[in-house]
Amino acid sequence: MRARAHPEQTERLKTLYRYEILDTPREEEFDEIVALTAQICEAPISVINIIDAERQWFKAEVGLGTRETPIDTSICAHIILDENFVEIEDTLQDPRLRDNPLCLAERGGLRFYAGARLVAPNGMPLGTLCVLDHQPRQLNDLQRNAIRVLARQVMKQFELRLALRDQEVLRGEIDHRVKNSLQTVSSIVRLYQRDVADETARDALVAVQRRIDAIGALHEQLQGSSSGQLIDIRKFLERLVGLLQETAPDNVKLRSSAVHAVVDSDTASALGMIVSEFVANSLKHGFPETQAGNVTVELKKADAQFVLTCSDDGLGSNARKPKLGKIGSLGTNIMNAAASRLNGEFSQALDENGSRLSMTFEHVYA
Repeated sequence: MRARAHPEQTERLKTLYRYEILDTPREEEFDEIVALTAQICEAPISVINIIDAERQWFKAEVGLGTRETPIDTSICAHIILDENFVEIEDTLQDPRLRDNPLCLAERGGLRFYAGARLVAPNGMPLGTLCVLDHQPRQLNDLQRNAIRVLARQVMKQFELRLALRDQEVLRGEIDHRVKNSLQTVSSIVRLYQRDVADETARDALVAVQRRIDAIGALHEQLQGSSSGQLIDIRKFLERLVGLLQETAPDNVKLRSSAVHAVVDSDTASALGMIVSEFVANSLKHGFPETQAGNVTVELKKADAQFVLTCSDDGLGSNARKPKLGKIGSLGTNIMNAAASRLNGEFSQALDENGSRLSMTFEHVYA
């Protein structure tokens, strides 16, 4: 006998699909639960069974050797309509199952069933954690309680995954909105630059825009990250250098080269500030008027460390020594503070071939 549909089937399926469990790969946490359940209950078969509209799908199983079967022969499709725990000592004595082909098989028929429903917080049953045997039998109280407890643990795992996914979606939306807001602010600052005649004020606005763009690039990478607060540092530096190129004169070309690695967002932020300030200093002092040149940003890995190198082929030590002023002092302080956040060994040098910055710091993520 095929089980009737749940009286709130539409809502039940809506709840089920929100968890995005169906057709996911096997996971050790769930495999261990069914293995333990089978061992405690001394049963040859144990299953985490999810009831879809026209099939039952197994998130984990021992003793079956398949991931899904049609809903027509599903025992658990009947059980989700019942109480939270059901034990059937002999399936052939149960009117719902006595004509079930899986129970009637002459050899290997499923003659015993015990399972606890997997119930979402809104009361909708998603499936069961169950054990089956080829012989009629009974469980003891410890075994029954074990199934109930382990079923609740399965549901808690589902809830945890759902909460993490919802948090990821929310974080992505926040990063998207922050990025868009920063882009708007950057555009406004750029418009103000055009109408400012005072060189000091203009330098200050350029510095503000540059730092806004660096933070915006960071949130852009966070938005596209599937690893929470981890950043693909190669993509981040490529995006940042691309934004800085937009502020550079046509005679100066910027390029980046970075090892493929992920870092946390704090590390990416610190690196972004250092790179932004170095590039700004190179553009301002290394390439007067129409002198052509290049600025290069490189990030390499050496053993357990990262090595950041920023260099240009501008005037270097041949440039007129600038008056540092408040804007220049702020840039230097920002680089020093960023290097300190990374516990990095930070050095700068000028010679006739240009300017160079080097920093070595430890990395955690590979």
